[in-house]
Amino acid sequence: MDISEILSTKFTEFDIGTPLSKVAGAFENQELDAVVVTDGDEYRGVVSRRQLASSSNQPSAKVGSQAQHVPTVERTEDVREVARLMIGSEAKTLPVLDEERIFGVVTADAVLKAVRPFLDAATVEDAYSPKLVSTAPETTIGKALNVLRESGIAHLPVIDGDDLVGMVSLYDVIEFTTRGGSKSQGGSPGSFGGRGGSGGRHGGFGAREGDSDRMLDLPVRNLMSDAVVTVRRSAPLDEVVETMFEHEVSSLVVTADQTGDPVGIITKTDVIEALTWERDDRNAVQVFGLDLLEGMDYDDVSALIESVTSKYGEMSVIKASIELQEHKEQSRGVPLVLARIRLVTDRGYFTADGEGYGATHALRLAANAVERQLLKGKTYGQSKKQSDAESQEHLYGWWLSG
Repeated sequence: MDISEILSTKFTEFDIGTPLSKVAGAFENQELDAVVVTDGDEYRGVVSRRQLASSSNQPSAKVGSQAQHVPTVERTEDVREVARLMIGSEAKTLPVLDEERIFGVVTADAVLKAVRPFLDAATVEDAYSPKLVSTAPETTIGKALNVLRESGIAHLPVIDGDDLVGMVSLYDVIEFTTRGGSKSQGGSPGSFGGRGGSGGRHGGFGAREGDSDRMLDLPVRNLMSDAVVTVRRSAPLDEVVETMFEHEVSSLVVTADQTGDPVGIITKTDVIEALTWERDDRNAVQVFGLDLLEGMDYDDVSALIESVTSKYGEMSVIKASIELQEHKEQSRGVPLVLARIRLVTDRGYFTADGEGYGATHALRLAANAVERQLLKGKTYGQSKKQSDAESQEHLYGWWLSG
């Protein structure tokens, strides 16, 4: 299955010299996830809703300074490869090129809608993140914002004792603290969060005209949405996608089947990542940015991961994801590279970064960091269950046949 039928030729485009304040206005369109940045006819990158919400630049800054260079794809690219590129670049919108010009965009939502009928072969338990980052109702909005940014997440469940009582989104917090200062009791935080916001009813803000410091000191319960969407851990992934679109949310809190207690979270990114699973054990190692490596090929990277994980007893690697991102900074002509390794094993989930001049150096630094985690037994949660052969055959069948 290729993307020719799911790409969109309608996209929002800005020149590199456009002020960020004008770009922010474009995101009043709740369906918009990212805008394309160009320099004349030349593609320069994208700026996403989440990226803009997380940045601290002045509104007068130019959008070119925020442009993120994400991969481009051809209009006949395979859906599975698009999913790989989205996961590797952490982008939910990829530009589509035709004869080296921007023809359109393909979004994560379009991919999910196209593949939803095939996702009943996998369950939430296969794909969700068991590490549930949450906060309490009395936590200040300022502290909640720090948690969202430091954890690299966009949604923060609010738990009171054992009860799931609300949800706070990054977009709601940003909207409230930057543009909601004049709201009065009972108001809602506007529409910037829209598509990515929590939805539902929000608590009253109280009068805080222009007083951003006092707003950050308010408790989360004043801002949280009380409409929290949950899904059972045993639910199939097609049900997850259907629920997300029905409620216009990008994440669901995962609950235990028997007790209903919150045990994790599943996002659209988690579901997209399920499309990159491999059937062949040899390909359990995925490398994004392999062309950046000097003197190493795919087999060398696989051997490096095996050498790291084989030193600490019996360990089965379900999946290893290696991402390489090149920065503009250079030293003696060698670019600075960020390497990120994520391991899903039968002993837990491990992740580490390494940054160095040259991709090979950065990768080895990240591998050393993972080794230290394994030595200390530090894990970021229980591993995701690997699908059985029959389920994988159904999940992969739609693209293997075409």
